[in-house]
Amino acid sequence: MSEKMLPIKEVAARFGIAEAELYYYGPFKAKLEPSLARRLDKCESCGRQVLVTATTPTPAGEGKTTTAIGLSMALNRIGVKSIVTLREPSLGPVFGMKGGATGGGASQVLPADEIDLHFTGDIHAVTTANNLLAAMIDNHIQQGNRLAIDTRRIAWRRVIDMNDRALREIVIGLGGRQNGFAREDAFNISVASEIMAVLCLAEDFQDLKDRLAKMVIGYTSKSKPITAADLKAVGSMALLLKDAIKPNLVQTSEGTPAIIHGGPFANIAHGTNSIQAIRLAQALAEVTVTEAGFASELGGEKFLNFVCQTGKFNVDAVVLVTTLRALKYHGGAGKDHLAEKNLEALVKGFDNLDKHIENMQAFAVPLVVAVNYFPDNDAEELALVVKHVASRKAKAFVCDPFNKGGEGCQDLAREVEQATRSGARVKPIYEPGWAIPRKIETIAVQMYGAARINYTRQARKDIELLNELGYDKLHVIIAKTPNSLSDDAKALGRPRNFDVDVDRVFLAAGAGFVVAVCGEIMLMPGLPRNPAAENIDIDAEGNISGLF
Repeated sequence: MSEKMLPIKEVAARFGIAEAELYYYGPFKAKLEPSLARRLDKCESCGRQVLVTATTPTPAGEGKTTTAIGLSMALNRIGVKSIVTLREPSLGPVFGMKGGATGGGASQVLPADEIDLHFTGDIHAVTTANNLLAAMIDNHIQQGNRLAIDTRRIAWRRVIDMNDRALREIVIGLGGRQNGFAREDAFNISVASEIMAVLCLAEDFQDLKDRLAKMVIGYTSKSKPITAADLKAVGSMALLLKDAIKPNLVQTSEGTPAIIHGGPFANIAHGTNSIQAIRLAQALAEVTVTEAGFASELGGEKFLNFVCQTGKFNVDAVVLVTTLRALKYHGGAGKDHLAEKNLEALVKGFDNLDKHIENMQAFAVPLVVAVNYFPDNDAEELALVVKHVASRKAKAFVCDPFNKGGEGCQDLAREVEQATRSGARVKPIYEPGWAIPRKIETIAVQMYGAARINYTRQARKDIELLNELGYDKLHVIIAKTPNSLSDDAKALGRPRNFDVDVDRVFLAAGAGFVVAVCGEIMLMPGLPRNPAAENIDIDAEGNISGLF
């Protein structure tokens, strides 16, 4: 595929990035040096921002990344300078359920294989920094425990960038005193590390260090929080992250810029790329296109309520991606029959679409629906979706980024570009100063459609402690299943009159939020029965199969 790519310095030059502002990782990838951000800080102009989210997906996904890339390419085609900003794929999902996560067909970011795998090593750096802190915690206890860390209340887990359910609950320190203090522990997937969230939210290197210092790793028996700064771990972690904090520049399949940086999941964290990446793109382009993970009630809500408030930027338009197969799936059609014409299931699935439209309209930002085309789609069904969306005071456009690239998204691009000129401002649905339960309940009722919110005894104790320690004014991130609007993965369509159960609430002080865990949500995913890894291969000539 290298013969189809431009040298990254040419892609950069087209958008005014000097060669001295690049740190090369071969001919097709580069880090963006801090000198670029310092230069652009002096610029007065700031481009418009588009958020790409989706309806509740099928297990295979609905092509949200492909659509975001296609939209950005289409904007460039119609004469509007655009950059797409995306998250870096995690190896867990790449070898697990989804396979590659760099778009598809004629709408990809390149070099896809390198981006899907180790890329520029950012996730490795996050993993190493996280596990250094974990090692320093256990070493501190072994060496006398001067900080009086309660070993039953250590909140910091080790991480690995892989789906491995066997590591969800483990015992460490076995084999005698020379091997440390025996205790229960667990692994999370790397992108669930608070350090990944901190990396994506930091404004610059100093802000990164300040946020690392605030991370709470555990408590004393008297509930005093112990931070990474208390362990004197901040400097070493920052050193490990010195290159990872720099956003990565690559290109789309049409040679337009893409900035890929960070990778927090939207079902267990805030679910979008770094604020630094977005700000750079906004300074370089007329329109920045940013994808948020999963559907509107997860990545969409978190982007509008938290990310753009933290980053102090506006969202000028929202694109809601859906597909016929997703709507029919949520209308009751079986997984093996989603390609078949089924008007009854499609109409029932409009319930799910309507809720996601309402969710995004609640933030008072212009909304455009993108119906991602698949070759088996029926023309009558596509027309019915467009007509239905019009009845919900929005416009829908059928787009085909997979087969046609930017050309297949030009009608969508024209409408989105016009929508970004409305001057609308994001209206968050809650204030950070509200009580934690009120913030949780506002999100659950308004975004999910919940009727009641229940708290376990542990969740109530967690909230009480956060109140006592002064962390109650932080934003709330809800961790729940992405497979339903509710916290029950099996509840398809638009569930009504349901409860949301808050099992526990934990602190991410460095990131600036608290996480409410609802339903059965795993911070360490497992591989499916037939993982994507079984179909991935490379031959003696270096040709890769099964990854894309």
